Amino acid sequence: MPTSHHDCPFCDIVRRSDPDVREVYRDEHVVAFFPTEPAVLGHTMIAPREHIPDLWSLHEDVAAHLARATVRVASAVREATEPKGLNIIQSNGEAATQTVFHLHVHLVPRWDGDAMGPIWPGETDFTEEAKDRMQERVRQACRRIGSR
Repeated sequence: MPTSHHDCPFCDIVRRSDPDVREVYRDEHVVAFFPTEPAVLGHTMIAPREHIPDLWSLHEDVAAHLARATVRVASAVREATEPKGLNIIQSNGEAATQTVFHLHVHLVPRWDGDAMGPIWPGETDFTEEAKDRMQERVRQACRRIGSR
C-alpha cells in the first residue's frame, strides 16, 4: 500500500503541501486538523499519515496509533471547547458519506441545540425476526474472522 497518494487532499496535509490547513496536532503516525467547513467550532479530524482509503484497509498496528491519538486529541478538544458532549464519527464509502477516501476520524464537540443536529433516526421499523437474523449473520462472520 502506498504511503501517499498524489491526488489525495489529506496526503497533501501530511506532506505539508496545503498552506491553508489548520493543523492542531502531528506525531509520527497521525495528523489532526480542522475541516475546511466544520460542523461546529472545534470540529477536528484525525488521519493516519499513511494513505489508507478506509477502515477495511486499516492494519491493526496503525489502528492502535489512530485510537491513541483520537483519545489524546479528544481530550484537547474537550479542554479547549468545554462541550456538553462529543461525537466520534468515522465513515467508510460513499453510502456512509465518505467524501475523501483517506481514512479519518471526526471529533465533533456538541452542545444542546447546535447546528449539527441529531445523527440517528428517531425510530426504525425493523422486525424482531430481521434483527435476530442479522445478529446471527454478524455473529457467524465474527467467528470466521476470529483474531486474524
